[in-house]
Amino acid sequence: MKAHSIPVVAKNVIVPFVLITSLFALWGFANDITNPMVAAFGAVMEISTAKAALVQLAFYGGYATMAIPAALFVRKYSYKKGILFGLGLYATGALLFYPAAQFEEFGFFLLSLYILTFGLAFLETTANPFILSMGNPKTATRRLNLAQAFNPIGSLMGMFVASSFILSNLESDKTDAAGNLIFSTLDAAKKAAVKSHDLMIIRDPYVILGFVVIAMFLIIFLTKMPDREKSTSNSKAIDSFKRLIANLNYREGVIAQMFYVGAQIMCWTFIIQYAGNLGISKSTAQNYNILAMGIFLTGRFISTFLMKYVNSKKLLAIFGLCAACTTLGVIFIEGLMGLYLLITTSVFMSLMFPTIYGVALDGLGEDTSLGAAGLVMAIVGGALMPPLQGLIIDMGSIGSLAAVNVSFVLPLICFCVVTIYGYRAFKKHVI
Repeated sequence: MKAHSIPVVAKNVIVPFVLITSLFALWGFANDITNPMVAAFGAVMEISTAKAALVQLAFYGGYATMAIPAALFVRKYSYKKGILFGLGLYATGALLFYPAAQFEEFGFFLLSLYILTFGLAFLETTANPFILSMGNPKTATRRLNLAQAFNPIGSLMGMFVASSFILSNLESDKTDAAGNLIFSTLDAAKKAAVKSHDLMIIRDPYVILGFVVIAMFLIIFLTKMPDREKSTSNSKAIDSFKRLIANLNYREGVIAQMFYVGAQIMCWTFIIQYAGNLGISKSTAQNYNILAMGIFLTGRFISTFLMKYVNSKKLLAIFGLCAACTTLGVIFIEGLMGLYLLITTSVFMSLMFPTIYGVALDGLGEDTSLGAAGLVMAIVGGALMPPLQGLIIDMGSIGSLAAVNVSFVLPLICFCVVTIYGYRAFKKHVI
């Protein structure tokens, strides 16, 4: 049978495919409703940018903690059980926002996000290979691309909810005619009332999300899912780990992925602070974040087209270099032009995650599932780097430049690492 005549999704697995594909949007929503929470908690809790950026440490730290345990769980049991366990953790973390808002403790919110992302780690580690397994291997890549197309849709929905229902309704972010924060001038009693109000504004979308996730849990629990083919290999997990550690291309890929995710999260999280330095409100600044995501999606389609004509490793190096150049502009060009360059960087980020993912896993064979978990664990870059950038931003100014501008030296370093990985992988390919 010719490849073009093979259906991407067979009729007998359409329902399971649709259900698992919906999860891509579900974790995209969680990712991108959370990025603006750094600015939101900073305002409500009256804490520094560095401390507020612990939101990202908790969120992406959950991925780092749970990715490999999730892969081992699925290896022992099944895709369906991995999905259900992930959804259970996801719902638990989201619903914990309710008591967190009642206690009004920032640490409680961080714990909630940490548990929530335990679930996301399970979902990401399980859903990708599950989708690949749902049909003919010849159409596996097309099938996964189709499923992944729903992830940015969820991301855009998360950004929209953050902008329209959270940031725009925060009383702690209101300013007077002179542009000064009203919240900082209130007495203790009024501040307490505003804080309670705003934490409920932050709480509600997560609690609603928790009930949506519970509904998905029940639907998937009651739906018959295709069985995974049993592996004929008796290879132990420890043997896979040893082979992965010895694989230079894979090791460098994990490092590149860690730096890329750090760059992505920093660029999207601190758009709000960058715009705020120009006098733009948080809710309006979040619209620039939505624009960046739209450009990111456009870049993904463009890069997919370009891969027909340009080697993906070479394209990764080129896009990494372009992202480094736009980030230099973000640092040294003040005003709206710097903001526009920051948004433009999303075009060049668009191909990085899946391309690094594919290059690093190339030729791993039976070690692919644990290798994929290592790449998901590399998302820890999104946990470690934003607080460092927050520390720089809190300095106010460095020399003649605003500290928020200088802080983007961290994404610049990250893009240089990605460029080097793409170049080295391409040189090996040419040789």
